[in-house]
Amino acid sequence: MPSGRQVSLSFYFYWLLCLFTVAFAGDPYVFYDWTVSYLIASPLGVKQQVIGIEGQFPGPILNVTTNWNVVVNVKNNLDEPFLLTWNGIQHRKNSWQDGVSGTNCPILAGWNWTYQFQVKDQIGSFFYFPSLNFQRTSGGYGGIIVNNRDVIPLPFGTPDGDITLFMSDWYIKSHKDLRKEVESGTDLGVPDGILFNGLGPYRYDQALVPDGIRYETINVEPGKTYRFRVHNVGIATSLNFRIQNHNLLLVETEGSYTVQQNYANMDIHVGQSFSFLVTMDQNASSDYYIVASSRFVNSSAWARATGVAILHYYNSQGPASGPLPDLPNEFDSYFSMNQARSIRWNVSAGAARPNPQGSFKYGDITVTEVFVILNRPAELIDGKWRTTLNGISYLAPSTPLKLAQQFNIPGVYKLDFPNRLMNRPAKVDISIINGTYKGFFEIIFQNNDTSVQSYHMDGYAFFVVGMDYGIWTENSRGTYNKWDGVARSTAQVFPGAWTAILVYLDNPGIWNLRAENLDSWYLGQELYVSVVNPEITDKTEIPLPENTIYCGILSSLQKGQAQRFKFSSAASVTKPRTILVVLFLTMLGACIRV
Repeated sequence: MPSGRQVSLSFYFYWLLCLFTVAFAGDPYVFYDWTVSYLIASPLGVKQQVIGIEGQFPGPILNVTTNWNVVVNVKNNLDEPFLLTWNGIQHRKNSWQDGVSGTNCPILAGWNWTYQFQVKDQIGSFFYFPSLNFQRTSGGYGGIIVNNRDVIPLPFGTPDGDITLFMSDWYIKSHKDLRKEVESGTDLGVPDGILFNGLGPYRYDQALVPDGIRYETINVEPGKTYRFRVHNVGIATSLNFRIQNHNLLLVETEGSYTVQQNYANMDIHVGQSFSFLVTMDQNASSDYYIVASSRFVNSSAWARATGVAILHYYNSQGPASGPLPDLPNEFDSYFSMNQARSIRWNVSAGAARPNPQGSFKYGDITVTEVFVILNRPAELIDGKWRTTLNGISYLAPSTPLKLAQQFNIPGVYKLDFPNRLMNRPAKVDISIINGTYKGFFEIIFQNNDTSVQSYHMDGYAFFVVGMDYGIWTENSRGTYNKWDGVARSTAQVFPGAWTAILVYLDNPGIWNLRAENLDSWYLGQELYVSVVNPEITDKTEIPLPENTIYCGILSSLQKGQAQRFKFSSAASVTKPRTILVVLFLTMLGACIRV
């Protein structure tokens, strides 16, 4: 008969084994606890108020792995409502977590709200940012890295390091002042500078860059290869990214592995994300420039809108000097478009799942509905400056669309967004697309504005199948790439040109389709796509969260802050790749059942 000590030891090891088994049987949870607040910074040498997260500008990087569950408690210490949206994260069956005005009531000043979502069947490079009130112009953004599971190898050698770069056009004026100017019809004008990771330019030109500005330095070792995740988190400026004397081997964009090609530089448009492998193969006679230059502008006033960081080999023999590496020819209108067309999907690589990306043969699927969406420059509608898509300027209702749908509230929105521009005056309305569940949509963006516009769709990765100058016609389909067009969530549309995408509506919810150029978005260039599974017995969507914030018509349902705030007492995780926080109650329940 075993002694009491032996029984205790057996029980102890049983519980250890039980906890270990349960922990690795399901998808892990990671917890973050973030406070959003104003900070004082001087990105361009002038003190100004920026939006930071956990005292950081830019904010922390959310570093997770495919299928992990992410819990982010957000405390709003700003003086106005706030929401975070997760650019490129698909929130499968869970648009409740999308963090835009059509799905969520705002987190009011002084309030908490906890996001909880799973990065289901995704890998790649993304970012988060504030979605309300023009706040992105003051910061509040940060990176998202979704790593491959160990069972699925990378389609390239494991890099020696992982580096995130945020590029952004930047203004010294506050987001509150900038939004007032946009509302009054004033153009944003030339930015005061271009930032890398929240820092101003290296003093490459004494006439253009004042002394004393802090700049970003990337430290590297010779002979090693690094993965650079580069995001344009800016407001309205396309940026050309390049590293002096170094090739950029493109390997991934917004969750899709690409055909691997070398580029000397890459045009990265507002809201887009790219991953490059860069090998440190130079002799380190000096440091090297990392450059982000404004594109598609020809005014000398834009010369100051150049961001410069430094690539520093540990054995470098001196500072970077001389002229910056050349930009592509500004007068070659096809250079950037041809570059975009050259980006192809790696159809043989596995990504979030073991089967090759190309297993989904999008070119063989029959299109069920076509939308030709035309934009125009800002115009006066009922005495106010507005932007439109197909002649409709979206105005967010006080009750989010998703809540109105959940509670069957009539009159909040209409399911009548037109397939094409109609012959009628432009108007302000809440008109959304009634998307057929598992329908296959063809959407053509026609840009009648004078600047490059980027368009983003939440909840999905769509296939970019074609783009060209001129007016899209049905004959344009003859130019479509129906085999390896890259799948991504943000696509550029050049002025006087069109871009065509294909998207499979297999993710139920209400999803935001918007201009990423912040001035266009803020003045009404957005809409929503409602995707409802008609099978009542198939509960494809995640239910209304218990901690939902209510507003608008449903304000009477709102309880006290304590009833709204729901977050684990587990410590926040700052390095989730190495620290897994698994829900203790889940493990305990499973062990008790054993």
